[in-house]
Amino acid sequence: MRTSSSRHGRGRGRRTALNAMAAVAVMATGTALLTGCGSDGDSGKGKADGAAGGEQITLRIGTFGSFGYDNATGAKLYAEYEKTHPHIKIEESNVADGQKYWDTLKLRLSRDSGLADIQALEVGYIAEATGPAMADKWTDLGKTGGADLGAFLDWKVKQATTGDGKVIGLGTDIGPMAICYNKDLFAQAGLPTERTEVAKLWAGDWAKFIEAGETYKKKAPAGTAFHDSASGLFNAVISSQPVQYASTKGELDYENSPGVKKAWDTAVAAARGELTGKLRQFDEKGTWNAAFKNAKFATVACPSWMTGIIKDQAGPENQGKWDIAAPPVAGNWGGSFLAVPKSGKHAKEAAELAAWLTAPAQHAKVFGVNGNIPSTKSTLTSAAVQDAKLPYFGDTPVGKIYSEAAAGITPAPISRWDGQVKTFLTDNGILDIEQRGTDPAKAWENVRKLVEDKIDQ
Repeated sequence: MRTSSSRHGRGRGRRTALNAMAAVAVMATGTALLTGCGSDGDSGKGKADGAAGGEQITLRIGTFGSFGYDNATGAKLYAEYEKTHPHIKIEESNVADGQKYWDTLKLRLSRDSGLADIQALEVGYIAEATGPAMADKWTDLGKTGGADLGAFLDWKVKQATTGDGKVIGLGTDIGPMAICYNKDLFAQAGLPTERTEVAKLWAGDWAKFIEAGETYKKKAPAGTAFHDSASGLFNAVISSQPVQYASTKGELDYENSPGVKKAWDTAVAAARGELTGKLRQFDEKGTWNAAFKNAKFATVACPSWMTGIIKDQAGPENQGKWDIAAPPVAGNWGGSFLAVPKSGKHAKEAAELAAWLTAPAQHAKVFGVNGNIPSTKSTLTSAAVQDAKLPYFGDTPVGKIYSEAAAGITPAPISRWDGQVKTFLTDNGILDIEQRGTDPAKAWENVRKLVEDKIDQ
């Protein structure tokens, strides 16, 4: 979900043969950005064993995007946990916009007030969460809750580890990249429609992706664009680069980053070449969502969690029209963690719940419903993931495509400011070029000034 709003893919439901993935719900399922309080106001410390007569407690979870845990459209993990822990009730507060979520979470962390018992953290903000200003705000989940850290991808654990060795977050999903494309629109534009042939159009180089867009544009069906969003393209390209916003030392250095330059230049070329639908992903007005349903663009950068969004927004009338091809360059866009604020009244119980939600068995259930690619090693290599298909995408071997993409992920160094700088570059830079015709040099200068004004390095 994560993320742009940070977005993620996550999964649900236990199945013997996982052959379907369900949608990532982008719309908020709650009205608050975060829960209003960390626990029941009239309850004391709950006991770990409900059968032993522990007091009834409520554990609140603050999330963004869709984590696939809920009882309505998710894997019903909350109901499962409550059944085996009858003294615990779980409530989730969820919003779509990851940046707003993070801004609110930072404020509440600074006050040690208004926090949920478990807070989701997006990878773009994990370096800030583990940094000196926040590291002591979190429970060490390497020591509390019983999580098996060895079950996770090593780099996922490393991302959530503080300078003094505390693990403040347990990995939920990762975001291996692909390109999703509308086969009908490709056929009408004279482009190949078979996924291996489509992948050859741009294999190895994002510049070839732009070239494919130029070819599409020559015979494009009226009222359609090659790609949905220049900002989305920026995020896809940067996700594939070994150097992104930070130096190898983890210090913000976006102005000198070859990865940022590559992503910026590619996105600007798409915007100025009129290859995009000039859409803002996850916009609150629903314009981007409607464009899926009305087949207004032929491609979208497609981390694993995007497949659910396509299914939800394109709707049943477009089933079988979308397919998935390998991206120009492998990358990882998105991925999150569950963290437990130290100030919560029920930190021990929250840590135990976080460990359970992120264990391999639960990752498999979430993947089966939501399609989120898990960050636990055994789940990632399991037949459940490897053999998975998504009926909405026909016979596309979704699990194999994304698990192979995941194997090629080498995470770039991250700084504490990556998430915020990304937002400035996309929402205040690329989007201005795309929608308002702002000169790229002027847009870049506007971004630079925002970073200077808003970020205290």
